[in-house]
Amino acid sequence: MPLRSNAVDAESRVCQWINQREALHHFGTYVGATQSQQHIKPLHWYVACRLVLEGGFHPDDITPRPPFTIITRGSKNYLHFDPSTATGGERTVLGGLKTKNVDVVVTKNGIGPVMAVSCKGMTGAFRNLTNRMEETIGECTNLHITYPAMVFGYMFVIRANRVLAALAEELGPDDVAPARQLLANDIAVQEGGAPVESIFRFHSALRELTGRRGIRNDVSRYEAVTLAMVEVSGERAGDVLNDFPPHDSPLRLEQFFQTLYLRYEERYLFGAPDLKSVTRRLEWAPDSPVFSQAQIGQDSYPDLDYEARIVQS
Repeated sequence: MPLRSNAVDAESRVCQWINQREALHHFGTYVGATQSQQHIKPLHWYVACRLVLEGGFHPDDITPRPPFTIITRGSKNYLHFDPSTATGGERTVLGGLKTKNVDVVVTKNGIGPVMAVSCKGMTGAFRNLTNRMEETIGECTNLHITYPAMVFGYMFVIRANRVLAALAEELGPDDVAPARQLLANDIAVQEGGAPVESIFRFHSALRELTGRRGIRNDVSRYEAVTLAMVEVSGERAGDVLNDFPPHDSPLRLEQFFQTLYLRYEERYLFGAPDLKSVTRRLEWAPDSPVFSQAQIGQDSYPDLDYEARIVQS
């Protein structure tokens, strides 16, 4: 799938409407300092926009605010693309131990944060992956202490640096400035295509942190966790490795969002029907302008990699 021209404005400080491959292509090919978080920001935007189009959450309830507005006529909700309404940043959430800036948060008036997604990524130094576990467990525990009903998702992406990529870098043309040389610790995929051992160990550790079902369950578990390895070069840059995690793993990206929605429905609709007028997820009119590429323009319209939540007539 070809990328749109200027699909991701890396300097933007507000949420953009992009698809998964555009967000991950940016992550996989970004060459700036990772301390700025610019390599992962587009993934925040992708999650926020998906929570509107697929999840049915009102854009006003999401931080960063996605570039959409809603016009209601009768019983129908018409979704419009409106970049002027988008914002950036993170939302500060009160934790049991300290406040925490969280990447993507859905907040309902009178209830507080009902869903959050933390997006993390690593571009190298994969032997240090296990050091991330303390931070990962601490963030989840901290927020669930104050908001045990909040549905919390953890999305972790890793650059699929290969041995061949390192060799190509060393043997690059003389007139091309060399990129940062990959060290052995930066290799994620071995010859033959299997991830390195440290990534297998990280996957095993993350499996123990997912699957929280009820509000009285372990507060150190996330409701959903996903782990994805991203291609970094050539025509496949931005693609997710298909064979890892294993197809029977609960960390597969295909399951992530649907698990979040299911947990949300169980707690905030089935478990609290009196709050349904506030917590119900919206459905979009099929003739909403947001679904018309002709009205929006080809340069602004991304190919969706999920089904929008359209009302069934």
